[in-house]
Amino acid sequence: MNNADAKGIRGWWTSPPRSGLRLIISPPEYRHLRAWGRVRIASAIVLTGLGVVTLSFGGKDRKTYGWATWFLGGAAANAAYGSWELSIAPETEQLSPTKP
Repeated sequence: MNNADAKGIRGWWTSPPRSGLRLIISPPEYRHLRAWGRVRIASAIVLTGLGVVTLSFGGKDRKTYGWATWFLGGAAANAAYGSWELSIAPETEQLSPTKP
């Protein structure tokens, strides 16, 4: 059992020590920022389509607008986070210690 196991999830998250954006973004996602950013943008497009379809074919009741709001809100969040990841990807990939 290593030292990170003894500390639980907090120990795993901070071991090895990281700084800056590496503390905010999960380690597997940080290694592939461009790919994750593109996946988030694609999911935002899908969620936007679901919201439009819900508004087009749904009724005029509260349930329809609730689902459409849920889909479109998720699309906005995914688009914002994905575009942020794509904007920081070139910086972090140049500074990546794993690349020669």
